[in-house]
Amino acid sequence: MSASPRDRVYLFDTTLRDGAQTNGIDFTLNDKIAIAGILDRLGVDYVEGGYPGANPLDTEFFSRKRTKRAGFVAFGMTKRPGVSISNDPGVALLLDSAADAICYVAKSWDFHVHFALGTTLEENLDGIRQSVEAASARGKLVMVDCEHFFDGYKANPQYALDCARAAYEAGARWVVLCDTNGGTFPHEVEAIVREVTVVVPGDHLGIHAHNDTEHAVANSLAAVRAGARQIQGTLNGLGERCGNANLVSIIPSLKLKPEFAERFDIGVSDEALADLTNLARGFDEMLNRRPNRHQPYVGFAAFATKAGIHASALVKDPKTYEHIPPESVGNRRRVLVSDQAGKSNLLAELARLGLEVDKAEPKLDTLLGEVKRLESIGYSYEGADASFELLARRTLGTVPDYFKVKSFRVMVERRYNAIGELMTVSEAIVKVKVGDETKMHVAEGNGPVNALDGALRKDLGEYQPFIQDLELVDFKVRILNGGTSATTRVLIESRDKDDNRWFTIGLSENIIDASFQALMDSIIYKLLKSGAPVLS
Repeated sequence: MSASPRDRVYLFDTTLRDGAQTNGIDFTLNDKIAIAGILDRLGVDYVEGGYPGANPLDTEFFSRKRTKRAGFVAFGMTKRPGVSISNDPGVALLLDSAADAICYVAKSWDFHVHFALGTTLEENLDGIRQSVEAASARGKLVMVDCEHFFDGYKANPQYALDCARAAYEAGARWVVLCDTNGGTFPHEVEAIVREVTVVVPGDHLGIHAHNDTEHAVANSLAAVRAGARQIQGTLNGLGERCGNANLVSIIPSLKLKPEFAERFDIGVSDEALADLTNLARGFDEMLNRRPNRHQPYVGFAAFATKAGIHASALVKDPKTYEHIPPESVGNRRRVLVSDQAGKSNLLAELARLGLEVDKAEPKLDTLLGEVKRLESIGYSYEGADASFELLARRTLGTVPDYFKVKSFRVMVERRYNAIGELMTVSEAIVKVKVGDETKMHVAEGNGPVNALDGALRKDLGEYQPFIQDLELVDFKVRILNGGTSATTRVLIESRDKDDNRWFTIGLSENIIDASFQALMDSIIYKLLKSGAPVLS
């Protein structure tokens, strides 16, 4: 007996419009073109590009179609009150754009119709109808975002339904119910969407959820359970205030969770799903944002555990503490080593690092004791994987002495320059022995750590080609016990040209010394992983 055909759920991405309202986000034209391409390859069905004519950048962006597979969508308001459809410049820009589809935003809360538009309820309905009909006549696929729909439904259910009905009967392919203020809960969304399906068929309904109560993803899935078949959201949950529904969480939920995977198809392939972690993190890097380590599915910590009993169970069967295989979304399991760790954690992490050690090896107890001792004074290896690997290799075997730093000195000078501007200059001097040769390097930098890094890596002789692509990505400082003589912990993130990333740690009462420890570990780790030879 053949399986029943599955319903299609359509994904609508509004990163380039609603996501652009995120505090601190400003897309360039090249950014928008690149992101549209990323979304197209991911497999979303619609890419909303913004407002044609809002500014020169958006005018250029909408001068031609920017997607190959996905529908290219322009966003704008329905006809303004008191103006004919043919004389509304905003509608004209939408109709004349190179977009495949138009997504109108329409008021569906009677309060906003009176307060924001200053018009009558009937004139608002007429504006919805005329706008949809005008776009349909130009061959555009039409969608209507019913703004504030859920608040409007609670205040005046009949009028909110009238707005949805007007859009559908005028020819809108999609009528999208918006939780614009983000204050609706999943059980409310599910109940209200079911009521709307009496007026508009579910395969013409969408959901647009904001995350002000941390329910945007749950609300989107609740709407699908109630019958909606389009979900609007953004990459990594970007959006104004607390953000929009996060498509990076919604996509694997739809594809991997049986309640949805057995009933619905989406346009994202298994191959695209397996690249989701790279996509999410690469997108943050494009925007110069720090990836959320605790983001569901794709975060660094999404499949990490440090409790010894949990690690022991994971080794026996990953399903004990993992809700999906991390590889299905391109992530990986991490068994963290910390002062809570037991031998199971240690063995699992060593195996991941490629260090196969017999569980009866006596040096394991030495390593575990050393980790706990160091963490008791302030080190934190769960966030410094490269420093932990170096510690483990030194304890269990050896790490080559590629070079030796004989001494270093850092100076910081604050002075006025020749034109009277106050400036700060940092200079570092490092004496380093490589093979039989001792060299002294001097470098200036934006700060003492930058200067020290420049001097240390200025010329390591035969090792220089192995560190040429080494780049320090991030530098974090934490004071562990207050006061000017406090212990300082430094965490450095590094990467190479292949976007391999690693974290190293240093600890000292002197911030420069702590930074130097982390810098040294970063360079030694890079040499080790690059297969650099040991000079005789």
